[in-house]
Amino acid sequence: MNKPRATLVGFSAVLMWSLLAFLSASSGQVPPLQLASMCFAISGGIGAASWALRPGAARRALSQDWRVYALGCAGLFAYHFFYFTAIRLAPPLEVSLIAYLWPMLIIIFSALLPGEKLRLHHVLGGLLGFFGAALILSGGKGVFFSAQYAAGYGAALLCAFIWAGYSVVSRYFRRASTDVVTVFCLAASAFAALAHLALEKTIWPQGAAQWLAVVLLGLGPLGAAFYAWDYGVKHGDIQVLGAASYGAPLLSALVLVAAGLGELTWVSGLACVAITLGALWAARDLVLAQN
Repeated sequence: MNKPRATLVGFSAVLMWSLLAFLSASSGQVPPLQLASMCFAISGGIGAASWALRPGAARRALSQDWRVYALGCAGLFAYHFFYFTAIRLAPPLEVSLIAYLWPMLIIIFSALLPGEKLRLHHVLGGLLGFFGAALILSGGKGVFFSAQYAAGYGAALLCAFIWAGYSVVSRYFRRASTDVVTVFCLAASAFAALAHLALEKTIWPQGAAQWLAVVLLGLGPLGAAFYAWDYGVKHGDIQVLGAASYGAPLLSALVLVAAGLGELTWVSGLACVAITLGALWAARDLVLAQN
């Protein structure tokens, strides 16, 4: 698969993450760490089951350098653990804005990768995307930071650095098969279960609709998305993926509107323009290379 196609595979993860808010809201009152454990168990379980149909897949998944497992397991679990911790300690709006620095950090960190160059249009594209994401998350209203929530802000900032670091460092292990993500998901499920038992009260989904939402989360935003992202950041244009990732909050808002849980405003339109222009500007090299 060539670089543009691998980039599209990676972008499919962004599309799936746009369903995260809607499906999470549809899953009822399941505590976040419990929900993460359940969803990662689904995605990891399906991945492991698929090994029986794909000769060599199990060997590829279980015979990697220990650093690959350390990176993936820490990346998936630590990001979600610190995000949920931040949500508990600070207002969700500010937490989301800080955590969503990760696409911009990916663009910046990618300059450290062999064969990659950070250019001005990558940075400008990322900044436009962040502006659009900030509009969507804030609803065009003011954002206020308070010292009393410093611990939560710190956890959110850790989220941004963890996911950006995981994404960029994965490039160094590009020869590692994407089958290894199955191991990451199963390990993240186990860690999340332990954290849930220590920090949360167990609440199971109620009714078929809530169980369906959990299953869909495990199949998509907390499942196939991580496999697609792994392939994209290893073989695609990581700077373009970083800028395009700002499309997730916009698409998420549009999904909520379509489901009757939100409404379109001038903020949505302006954010759409900013994020689209930012992604196209960051992807200028990739587009020109195809012409």
